[in-house]
Amino acid sequence: MKQSTETGYFSEETLDFMKRTLERSGLGDSTYLAEVFLGNSYHPSMKHARRELEMAIFGAVDMLLAKTGVKSQDVGIVIANCCIYNTAPSLSSLIVNRYNFRESIITYNLVGMGCSAGLLAIGLAKQLLQVHKNSYALVVSTESTTDNLYLGTDRSKFVSNCLFRVGGAAILLSNRPSDHKTSKYQLLHAIHNNTSSSDKSYNCIHREEDNNGIIGVNINRDLLVSAVATIKPNLITVGHLILPIKEKLAYQVIYIIRKLLPSLKIKQYIPNYSKTVDHFLPHVGGKPVLDDLQKTLRLSDEVMEASRMTLYRYGNTSSSSIWYELAYVEAKGRVKEGDKVWQLSFGSGFKCSSVVWRAMRTVDDNDDNNPWTDEIDQFPVVVECGGAFTIDFAPSH
Repeated sequence: MKQSTETGYFSEETLDFMKRTLERSGLGDSTYLAEVFLGNSYHPSMKHARRELEMAIFGAVDMLLAKTGVKSQDVGIVIANCCIYNTAPSLSSLIVNRYNFRESIITYNLVGMGCSAGLLAIGLAKQLLQVHKNSYALVVSTESTTDNLYLGTDRSKFVSNCLFRVGGAAILLSNRPSDHKTSKYQLLHAIHNNTSSSDKSYNCIHREEDNNGIIGVNINRDLLVSAVATIKPNLITVGHLILPIKEKLAYQVIYIIRKLLPSLKIKQYIPNYSKTVDHFLPHVGGKPVLDDLQKTLRLSDEVMEASRMTLYRYGNTSSSSIWYELAYVEAKGRVKEGDKVWQLSFGSGFKCSSVVWRAMRTVDDNDDNNPWTDEIDQFPVVVECGGAFTIDFAPSH
């Protein structure tokens, strides 16, 4: 807030709105912003954006390759995703150039796909590995807070300034039989839903120009409705795959009774998803989305701990947030051999993705490469929020 005030870009009314939003956001004081936010004046450029992304991407990939011992020439697939930053050559080409990957490498660059793109990339890698035998697939997820910076006066576009923070993750997938014993997780399911055919869903998060021609991401009051409409069918599909027979039968029986005897006004049965998997990790999104998800699915505070602590410590790092959540439960020593982990992400479009893993071994809780290692004993913390944080902006036209 101090930096925003000193730049002189924002009115007192706008600064007050930003302050109230931050106080109610669920974010702590230790999140990371790009260097463009730290000066006395905001002059975002491609150079600043590229420097931010290189720091996140190269740091994550360097650590991953060193940890796994995989040589760059052995990587056969690279999938990079970043919603806002789009340049030529692409980020996937940037990665190939940096690590001198082989000329026959298969590359994909996903842009404009929001916070769900990280798990979409995992789903794409899964399909590619079904075709390309004995391969490694490298998935890199990040976001540009530099290009996300909004300097106008439209309140509906300031939410992204307040919530999004710097972060990145690199994941290595393999279909090599020799990696079975050393792999941390086995990928069981990847489920994706997209409701972009609905105008409400399509427009609830939209990057556009304001009346003064300044570009920003508009987030309006249709967000929560669109999120529920997209997440619900995803949960149903995942439920068919992982719920025990008892839960499936209970759901079907209540559903039929509600259809045949609506006069009874019986509430729809909500399966206990948290008992089906050992670790449920929904995307941090924002506090209103987490609150609504917890209420709808009747999840305990313990189940939501990793998501809320990630939002508090790292903010919304977009598509990489779910990996910070997984790192949290790993650092807590909670992931045991055979555990099922369910990651759920959602974002603009509106899109929702679920990925379910099985832990191949008990995960070491003292990994020096885990971003939580040095401070995990300080969590969880009680997050004090100054009132409800609502998204009540009318859709733009």
